Amino acid sequence: MFRFRITLLLFIPLLFSACSDSPGGETSMVEPVPFTSVKVTDNFWADRLESNRTSTIPIAIEQSEITGRIKNFEVAAGMAQGEFCSEAPFDDSDVFKIIEGASYSLQTYPDPELEALLDSLIMKIGAAQEEDGYLYTYRTIMGDDSHPWIGSDRWELTHILSHELYNLGHMYEAAVAHYRATGKRTFLDIAIKSANLVDRDFGWGKIENYPGHQEIETGLVKLYRVTGDEKYLDLARFFLDVRGPGGEEYSQSHKKVVDQREAVGHSVRAAYMYTGMADVAALTGDDDYIKAIGEIWKDIVHRKIYVTGGIGAAGGNEGFAEPYNLPNLTAYCETCASIANVFWNQRMFLHHGESKYYDVLERTLYNALLSGVSLSGDLFFYPNVLESTGNHSRQKWFGCACCPSNISRFIPSLPGYVYARTDNDIFVNLYLSNSAKINLPGNNVELVQETDYPYDGDVKITVNPEKPGKFSIRLRVPGWAEGTAIPGQLYTFSDTQEGEISLKVNGKPERIKKDNGYVILNRKWKTGDNISLSMPMEVRTVIADERVEADRGRFAVQRGPLVYAAEWADNDGEVLNLVFSPGEEMSLEERPGMLHGTVVIKTKAQPAVKRLDSSIETGEKRDVVLIPYHLWNNRGPGEMMVWLPEQPEAAMATPAPTIAYRSKVSGSKMNRSLSTIKDQYEPENSIDKTRSYFHWWPETNKWVWLQYAFEKPETVSKSGVYWFDDWPHGGCRIPDEWELLYRSGNSWIPVDLNSEYTVSKDQWNTVEFEPVKTDALRLRVKLSKDFSSGVHEWVVE
Repeated sequence: MFRFRITLLLFIPLLFSACSDSPGGETSMVEPVPFTSVKVTDNFWADRLESNRTSTIPIAIEQSEITGRIKNFEVAAGMAQGEFCSEAPFDDSDVFKIIEGASYSLQTYPDPELEALLDSLIMKIGAAQEEDGYLYTYRTIMGDDSHPWIGSDRWELTHILSHELYNLGHMYEAAVAHYRATGKRTFLDIAIKSANLVDRDFGWGKIENYPGHQEIETGLVKLYRVTGDEKYLDLARFFLDVRGPGGEEYSQSHKKVVDQREAVGHSVRAAYMYTGMADVAALTGDDDYIKAIGEIWKDIVHRKIYVTGGIGAAGGNEGFAEPYNLPNLTAYCETCASIANVFWNQRMFLHHGESKYYDVLERTLYNALLSGVSLSGDLFFYPNVLESTGNHSRQKWFGCACCPSNISRFIPSLPGYVYARTDNDIFVNLYLSNSAKINLPGNNVELVQETDYPYDGDVKITVNPEKPGKFSIRLRVPGWAEGTAIPGQLYTFSDTQEGEISLKVNGKPERIKKDNGYVILNRKWKTGDNISLSMPMEVRTVIADERVEADRGRFAVQRGPLVYAAEWADNDGEVLNLVFSPGEEMSLEERPGMLHGTVVIKTKAQPAVKRLDSSIETGEKRDVVLIPYHLWNNRGPGEMMVWLPEQPEAAMATPAPTIAYRSKVSGSKMNRSLSTIKDQYEPENSIDKTRSYFHWWPETNKWVWLQYAFEKPETVSKSGVYWFDDWPHGGCRIPDEWELLYRSGNSWIPVDLNSEYTVSKDQWNTVEFEPVKTDALRLRVKLSKDFSSGVHEWVVE
């Protein structure tokens, strides 16, 4: 394994800025201050930047070698023998993202060894590229029709799952990054050769088709910015305009993009498309694009976003569900979707100059996005649930590795999201300790920001212009600091804020005048001037719109931008059975030695316990600790929840001591979800995903089993099963048949039935049999030929 030390600073999106190397006349006036101009000195972000440098990026490279992603280029180039080495046709994109990230690192931290590695990778990519510019290692190695996704010819299934254009979008982004960092044209020329082929093949009157997974649009815009060749901008717009109608909601091709008003389908595809529309609109002034994504933004923020800022509620389509359908235990909230949501909201801000977009960006950044990576930087979540029974844990890598590679390129790019500017304005959008060099026409300004945000709301900014001059500094006032949980009414604070925002300039109180959510300080600034902004960072309780069924009778806890959660490690191993009161005192406690240093919230709650008669009682109050949501699962898997029940009926009460609950459960498939078959939760129907369930997916067409080993021999005569069936949204259906056996010595004997076995969905399947005294009962299940199955609950009497 190639070993090196790198600090990765990458992917500041060249969004709406009038960059010196941008060939066109962008229509937007606000541009981001590049990350290379911002040096982060912040305690909160230092660990995350360091773990990304020392763990995340090296792991991405190592895994791309282990899994054969890099070797695929060698085989396609004829430099090695073999077949396609990794799992999916889109695996080329991970190598491109590594090059993109490492290139940005070289821009700030020259590293000859790393640069040589990139040169080697780029040489292999160039050798794998076919003579006319086509680059797609799966087809080159395996041939046409070698995978159900790729089709019998180039581009044939690009609108479905081939990912040919998706891969190229990441390559174009990486090639531009490498060129900017090194000045070398090696990779850029490969990208241009590829893009020229795409332009030759696609367009009005040529192949009129669109990418099934959006991404190439952004890559083409970047190629246009660096080359000045308008055909790349035109091609990006073509790929947007050619979408729909008549396609699938899953890929946002069901309507023309300008006619879309609701967020549907795969959430990453969607947010990448909205980002691409904003990019193209910035260069062309297309108001129809802006109108469409503006309405879609409202649809998401007012009806479809999680309190953590995550998007995508459903695992079946990895994306958006119906309005207000926001389950917690099965929330999808893909890490890539959170990153894409940040990309898109920054672009919306740059176009409109309104703070509400950064309110959403900040909520996503500090909660759903950061949850996607461990503090050590070497473990990753793909989905980010808001509740867990203990069957969730971050993984070292995934077969589909988009989330780790996206994390690796986003985290170091954070400095590029702190500030923005116009000709006479500096926007302070995020609060973290840093020093920044910001170029205004006729003046260079240094800003030095000092704060312990997000754990403290006091911010000090020292202004050091190169020469005295008049300009405006615009300070974002986060919505949470003024009593707004999120734009719209999907989430609201249920309590009253006591403190007020205060602002001083050079020690003198300043009247707060706001425009689009920003305090405007327009004056003549000189070296040493300082700004003090104090925002009340109180513990707040949040409630959801009543239409969010999963959150009824519950509240969430927020302090500043951080959403908090109860986790097993601080609370005697269990939290799902707790009942809270929003009026209970909540106090703060700094814990510098815990989870790299954090601030916890201390309160009290009562455990809920089921009785054998199915009633629920609550015990005495006990101390409870809440931690910032993004920190959960850094101490191992276990129970966690964000939305705290106010009533015993809303809690997952400790089950009654039935025969099943007291038994040891095992099965032909062993995993953490086995215990859910005896949690005594009564599902609403077979597809109910509000609580955990057990399934055998992807197993089919075989006998499988579950088993209860009793604490002591028991006489049993009745048993019931509630099947899990998520068809047509998933791969589980009710089984073909089932049977019960009891253990007698070393033998398993079928029970003597008094009623027939039934196999029905959305109801209990109960069977009575002659009483038997045994120490174990086994449930055998015959899976159907084409589908797997699962179990919500298995009871024994």
